[in-house]
Amino acid sequence: MNAYRAKPLRYPWPPMLYLTSILTAMLAGRIAELPPIPSPVPFVLPSLGFAIAMLAVTLDIWAVRTLMQRQTAVLDSGCARYLVTCGPFRFSRNPIYLGYTLFTMALGLISGNSWFFIAAIISVTATRMIAIPSEERHLEARFGFDYETYRKRTRRWI
Repeated sequence: MNAYRAKPLRYPWPPMLYLTSILTAMLAGRIAELPPIPSPVPFVLPSLGFAIAMLAVTLDIWAVRTLMQRQTAVLDSGCARYLVTCGPFRFSRNPIYLGYTLFTMALGLISGNSWFFIAAIISVTATRMIAIPSEERHLEARFGFDYETYRKRTRRWI
């Protein structure tokens, strides 16, 4: 396979998957409300949700900034110019998807809508099935041994 033609995806699926799941969770919460998440003290879960949301946004900004500084593709439909193993990529091979997942769960804590947790699980599963295998094939074709070494020492999520 020609590594220069082996793009990970034709369309940036993960942002669309997570956005769709968030909108679906909001709609499902209005149509078929699930029991709320029990909170021992009022405002604890929403406060925790805001903290997690801030962590998720910070993680995503850090990851995008790291990719931009290394002058490689930010969207998963672009061809990677460099194998980025610094910044948040030292800890996770998919820090942006981790940020999306944390943000989706944070919305559940903030709103008390349990559908967001179901949406997060579905989004993670869909991302693992649709996006990640293609991205990993692309990176392996593009960077070979360096990517294999990175993959062995760095977890996919956390």
